[in-house]
Amino acid sequence: VQLQASGGGLVQAGGSLRLSCAASGRTFAGSSVGWWRQDSGKEREFIAFVRWSDGGTSYADSAKGRFTISRDRAKNTVNLQMNSLRPEDTAVYYCAASFRGLIMSSARQPSQYDYWGQGTQVTVSS
Repeated sequence: VQLQASGGGLVQAGGSLRLSCAASGRTFAGSSVGWWRQDSGKEREFIAFVRWSDGGTSYADSAKGRFTISRDRAKNTVNLQMNSLRPEDTAVYYCAASFRGLIMSSARQPSQYDYWGQGTQVTVSS
C-alpha cells in the first residue's frame, strides 16, 4: 500500500487548507487512517483519526474545533480540513493507515500504523 498526501502549502494565519490522503495498491476498506504532523526538532504529533468502517473520529486537543477529518468512499481518500490555522500549525503533515482494527485508545500511537505517506508541508505565516 502506498499513501500519497497532498494539499499542503503556504497560508496566512486564520486561513484554511484541505489535505488529502490517497491510497494505491488497496482501498482503505477495513482501515483506520490518521493524520500526524512533525515540525523540525520535534516529535511526531497525532492530529486526528478516522475509522473507515463507521466514520468514527478522534482528535488531538490542538485540532478540536478547527480541523475535521473525513473519508470519501467514492474517491478512496481521507481528508483533513484545517481552518483557523495558526503559525504553530506549521509542520510536515503525514497520513498513516492501519489495518489492525485500531481502537480509539491505540490511534495515538505511531507504532500502530502500518503505512505512512511521504508528507506534505504546511506553512502558516503570521
